[in-house]
Amino acid sequence: MVYFKKSKKVDYVNRYDKSPTPIGRAVFVGLRAFDPFLQYSILAQGIGTSLLYHVGLTALPPGIPAHTGIFFIDGLQLSPYRLIILGMALGSAVKHCIWATTISGEGMYIPSAITVGAFNLAFNSLNTCLFICEQTSASTSSNARFPQLPLIVGGTMYTVGILTELIAEVQRKRFKSEPKNQGKPYTGGLWNLARHINYGAFTVWRAGYAIASAGWTWGALTGAFFFFDFATRGIPVLDDYCTKRYGQDWANFKVKVPSSLLPGIY
Repeated sequence: MVYFKKSKKVDYVNRYDKSPTPIGRAVFVGLRAFDPFLQYSILAQGIGTSLLYHVGLTALPPGIPAHTGIFFIDGLQLSPYRLIILGMALGSAVKHCIWATTISGEGMYIPSAITVGAFNLAFNSLNTCLFICEQTSASTSSNARFPQLPLIVGGTMYTVGILTELIAEVQRKRFKSEPKNQGKPYTGGLWNLARHINYGAFTVWRAGYAIASAGWTWGALTGAFFFFDFATRGIPVLDDYCTKRYGQDWANFKVKVPSSLLPGIY
């Protein structure tokens, strides 16, 4: 966790430190790899059911297991909707593990690895618990036949958002890996749509995941939370860093690409 000079905003990535920090990365990857197993336990093995019972809520029945003809998937004994929710947890974990092991060049120390990893673990668990809760699940929406509208909309947002985030970060990584580009900001590819397109894409897939889990209100609250966090913390801190590191190149990029988070919106 780094406190930048001239700013009270907190950044969980030390962009000035390029140390390898293998232990911190291993901790982060371990926490993210554990996530799908925890979400499966909530979806299939009653962990979430007992928790809901203790707070006065009720859990949905498990539903009819999917029959895909794929032994591993069918062996999970989850309904189609629950399989998709589990898939969203798995997809986010895979994306974060790819980022930590092949994309991120900054130091990742144990306290930050635990903070960020635990936050994602808790947020995904909250989504899953809201999904299995009879009072909040998106699977009980007005069009209760599978696939429900929240699943269609949320699933689309999730897929577009997480792929956009990953592709954008890969594009920037390839640019930065070229020695001739050292000390230059990457302004091409998807970054030509918004200066922090990865943050915007993260907000979109997080909101989509929430919509698919617990419907429109929870999705709107989730999207608003991450939008507010990036707009008031993440982007100002990163803008300070980029201004100091890239100087006039960054100033020119801000003129060229006025959107900072979501293209044409903010």
